[in-house]
Order: sequence, then structure tokens, then C-alpha cells
Amino acid sequence: MYGLWRPRVLGAWKVPATGPVIFAVNHSHNIDGPMVMGVAPRPTHFLIKKEAFVGPLDPFLTAIGQVEVDRTTTDRTAIGRALDVLSAGGVLGIFPEGTRGEGDFASLRAGLAYFAVRGGAPIVPIAVLGSAERPGRLIKALPPLRSRVDVVFGDPFEAGDGSGRRTRKALDEATERIQKQLSAHLEHARRLTGR
Repeated sequence: MYGLWRPRVLGAWKVPATGPVIFAVNHSHNIDGPMVMGVAPRPTHFLIKKEAFVGPLDPFLTAIGQVEVDRTTTDRTAIGRALDVLSAGGVLGIFPEGTRGEGDFASLRAGLAYFAVRGGAPIVPIAVLGSAERPGRLIKALPPLRSRVDVVFGDPFEAGDGSGRRTRKALDEATERIQKQLSAHLEHARRLTGR
């Protein structure tokens, strides 16, 4: 990432040094995940759509510990692998909106709350800014080479209410809390970086 772009990483020291953690990353460009993996202070295992696991990317993504997920169904294998990452004290990366979009955390899926509550892991919000501002001249699908991309890590927070409940209502309430925290972090990151 540092060879192709000029990442500016802010707040990486906020990531807990040990124990399970969930990175909740906004997603506006296809380099957002690789950018976070390249600059994060800990190895990260992202939930990645199964459509990305094709050709030479399949063995590569599998070898670096990424988790293949079928977004069209409840993928129990992916859920199990993601929970295994957390139970081993690892870092699970999630795009809580489920797909690439505006990157504004406007519509969250319940999966993030489920993993945070079930895995007992704090959530670290991450805002990636500048990756989708303009297309590159040589490769339109990528940001311009050597352009600045900001990666802003936020303060870790707990998604649950402390009761340990995992009911549908508890997960819906956790999703609301998460959305507020992620939106506030994104606004802070925009003010901090001027983007």
C-alpha cells in the first residue's frame, strides 16, 4: 500500500494490542480492505464475498487467512470461521454495510452486532477516506497512484449493553448503538482530515 499510494494512518495506537477485536470499516472503494490490512498494527481477517475468491485470488486470499462468505444465504461455515478468529484472539474485519457504497455507514446489517456480542470483542471503527475521490489515469478502477488515502482508527467500544443477551431485540439495539458510534467516528475522521 505504501508503494502505490501515500496512506496517512491516524489513531492506530487505539487498537488493542491483544485479544479479539472487530474492525468496522466503511466501504466506498475496492482498495479499502487491502489498505486497512496493509496499515493495521495487527493481522486482519476480513469477511470477503465469495465472488472475490476466483482464479489466482482464491488461493492467495485463503493463504492470508481471509474468510469467504456467501452473502445470499446464512453462511454457517463463514460464521464459524469468523467466530474462530475471535475466539483465538484475532482481528476480524467487517464492512458493516455488507457491500461497497457511499461508505457512510448509513445502512448497517445485523452481522456486525452478532459477531461483537457473540464473540465478546470490542469494535474499532475505521474510516478510509480518499480512496474513491477520483479514478486513476492509468487504471480507472483504482485511485491515482501516489495519491493520499487517509485511514483513521477510532476508539474501541462495546456493542452490547452488558447483559450478555443475544436476542433479536438485543442485537437490533446493539446495531443502533453501533450505527451511532460509526457515524460519529466518520464525522470526526472527516473533520480531522479535512475530507
